[in-house]
Amino acid sequence: MRLLRWCLILATIAAAWLLIKVYTEELVTNFDRAIVHVLANEGGYSNNPKDPGGETMWGITRATATAAGYSGEMKDLPLRIAKKIYRERYWRLEYERMPYVVAVQVFDAAVNSGPVAAIKWLQQAVGTRQDGVIGPLTMAAVGRRDPLQIVLRFCSARLKFLTSLPTWPSFGRGWVNRIVGNMLITDND
Repeated sequence: MRLLRWCLILATIAAAWLLIKVYTEELVTNFDRAIVHVLANEGGYSNNPKDPGGETMWGITRATATAAGYSGEMKDLPLRIAKKIYRERYWRLEYERMPYVVAVQVFDAAVNSGPVAAIKWLQQAVGTRQDGVIGPLTMAAVGRRDPLQIVLRFCSARLKFLTSLPTWPSFGRGWVNRIVGNMLITDND
């Protein structure tokens, strides 16, 4: 009887562990994973006079925070508000249907250079019309191509653009480090 009781206890624990594993894996979205990388790239508070974006916190500019309804000091911008802004202004639902390695690249570029530019680089990488809107043709092209080839082509287009900016001498090294770090992201990150 004791052995049967222990077997039931172990089976219950194993089933609970499996349910927790399945449940938590389903809750982790591409956004949940990608925001970690974007926040690591953006850092905390910054007020670099050479940055055309001006004062930022978590990578959110004062103008963007104000447009989203935030009126406090930038140094005090709560992380939860920054994540909400990122989800509403820079994330696209289509990113959830892309391979993670592609979605994180496009999201990070959207934060750094704007969503339309990022989407156009994705479209260039997959060979579709560059209109800055993710539609069925773009999604189909993403689905047909090797994600790593998309990432290489996407990062090439992004770097080509960044090197043309007048702020390249001030921020180029950081942008290259950011992109190289992003290129090391895998589906398991």
